[in-house]
Amino acid sequence: MTTRGQNITLVDRHRSIMPSWMALYYSEPIQLIRGEGRRVWDQDDRCYLDFFGGILTTMTGYAVPEVVNAIRDQADKMLHSSTLYLIESQIELAEKIADLSGIPGAKVFFTNSGSEANDTAFMLATSYRRSNQILAMRHSYHGRSFSTVSTTGTSTWSPSSLSPFNVSYVHGSYRYRSPFAHLSDEDYVNACVADLENVLDVATAGDVACLIAEPVQGVGGFGMPPDGMFGRFNEALKKRGILFISDEVQTGWGRTGDHFWGYQAHGFTPDIMTFAKGLGNGLAIGGVVARGEIMDCFRANSISTFGGNPLVARGALANLNYLEDHKLQENAAKQGQRFIEKLSALAEHTPAIGEVRGKGLMIGVEFVGDDGFTPNVDAVAKIMEETKALGLLVGRGGFYGNVIRMAPPLSVTEAEIDEGYDILERAIKAI
Repeated sequence: MTTRGQNITLVDRHRSIMPSWMALYYSEPIQLIRGEGRRVWDQDDRCYLDFFGGILTTMTGYAVPEVVNAIRDQADKMLHSSTLYLIESQIELAEKIADLSGIPGAKVFFTNSGSEANDTAFMLATSYRRSNQILAMRHSYHGRSFSTVSTTGTSTWSPSSLSPFNVSYVHGSYRYRSPFAHLSDEDYVNACVADLENVLDVATAGDVACLIAEPVQGVGGFGMPPDGMFGRFNEALKKRGILFISDEVQTGWGRTGDHFWGYQAHGFTPDIMTFAKGLGNGLAIGGVVARGEIMDCFRANSISTFGGNPLVARGALANLNYLEDHKLQENAAKQGQRFIEKLSALAEHTPAIGEVRGKGLMIGVEFVGDDGFTPNVDAVAKIMEETKALGLLVGRGGFYGNVIRMAPPLSVTEAEIDEGYDILERAIKAI
């Protein structure tokens, strides 16, 4: 089919050739043409402050010279070499990530996305444990592949009931609507641990391969448990030899502010950890870190044609170095605290806000109806349109789609936090 000579829009072309389930934001979708710092411009050269960063992917910002120059230099030499050959930048990046991971005797395998990273983690865990039984969290999201969809605890993102695994879901990550929400932190954790142990006793055959969890849920609306809960989970799992996979695709690289990895808030070290998104700052890279004996457990050969190729490895290494050199984790903690404090103050006199939650620059605002609890999806849809009109890009999430998600690049400034907050406040008042 050709569009030559036809007076149709880019939106029309998208909807005629792309899948119907591939959603677009806004009643009048926009095309982003260029970016600089924390700002992007659309096809009409209208500027927006970006507080969603390509779904938590633009970590250090747009057009960072150090990253762009590294990519340009590598592109002039060679774009691709498979893992059948030595790649110095890939090895250097793996050494750096292994050191940062906190996992003893760690080895690293690179992939092209978070979905592929979690898929690899599942292959490792099930092969190592010789079991296809997996535990996952309710309201979780782990990717778009067949295996990750089957372990996603959110039905709105899980289009198939078919699965290569026997999956059981446990409580804990999303507290706001939990049956244990009324409990204190300590009692909440105790109840969730009891639920985990009950699921293991009642719903599994005992030889479970692993539990996978996001330290802060992403697509689920930035749901988060009390600090320390996953450490308690890990204690219960280790009594039975079960592995813990920490899905750090959205929480990694200092985004939560107080810690470099989300799992560190829980006082334990996972057996396997997955990463993606922010590492590449837009380049397609993900990966798995695991204890050496787990990473080496495959009884067959495997490769990754594109994972960690010279171009993405150079870019990711420059991006990670930039994050460390400019102390962006510390900035995430500082600016995130400022943003959360301002939003929490707003919530006190805004009945439509049910909860403000988050860590660092990973912040969710859940909207409710007049009864103070019913999910208010309509409000979020209107706020999305209003913030766009006022020059701010935000995301949405949660099982009901009633959560505004905000995750600006970690280089965001105090002035930009104030600007973004002012726009959001105006949008909420406008509806």
